[in-house]
Amino acid sequence: MTGPPDQPRRSPAPELLIEDLGRISYDAAYLRQVAARDEVLAGRAEDGPLRLFLLEHDPPVVTVSRRPGAASHVLASAEVLARAGIERRETDRGGDVTYHGPGQVVAYAILDLPRLGLRIHSHMRLLEQVVLDVISDFGLEGRRDPAATGVWVGPDRGAKIAAMGVRVGRGISMHGLALNVDPDLDHFGTIVPCGLAGRPVTSLARELGPRCPEIPRVKAALAEAFRRRLAEPR
Repeated sequence: MTGPPDQPRRSPAPELLIEDLGRISYDAAYLRQVAARDEVLAGRAEDGPLRLFLLEHDPPVVTVSRRPGAASHVLASAEVLARAGIERRETDRGGDVTYHGPGQVVAYAILDLPRLGLRIHSHMRLLEQVVLDVISDFGLEGRRDPAATGVWVGPDRGAKIAAMGVRVGRGISMHGLALNVDPDLDHFGTIVPCGLAGRPVTSLARELGPRCPEIPRVKAALAEAFRRRLAEPR
């Protein structure tokens, strides 16, 4: 008797090590990313673990990419930023100008994209999907904008609730996403967020009011969403 044809074997999902860095400066978190990237690259041949860092940036920071014109999207002078306690840093990620601060959960995903069957475009869509999953869990409907990377909520063109920016070298990703839970939204007025003039920024707190989850719940939801989405067959 002839049995059913053999099904192709799918490699098990890579192990994902998730670390909560709490509140940490941009510079210190960047060094952690670089070290993790080197570890993931060194462990590629042995199918070593991938890494995910969850954190809030403190002190607050404005990061400026190398994109031409990005620096012009910083509206506040150095003096104004200093008075507000906001640092300014140049960054090697893609995208434009971004703000990070307490009340915003940042997820830095140090992933081996070829092992996951991802390219840069599909990686960005995965990051968006993770956020869409998470905010849906908390009762908020989000959507993509074909013209602008990120996750948006609300009527018309919507307000941005999560930003993304990555760097990929030798197939290993760095940086990731930032989800606004309850940050100081006034700080976004120091920049043109992501270089998108006229597009507002929002947060879970603004959209959900008293139903806004606490930071630890958001981190836990992000960790679960990353594990689930990275384990999907491709």
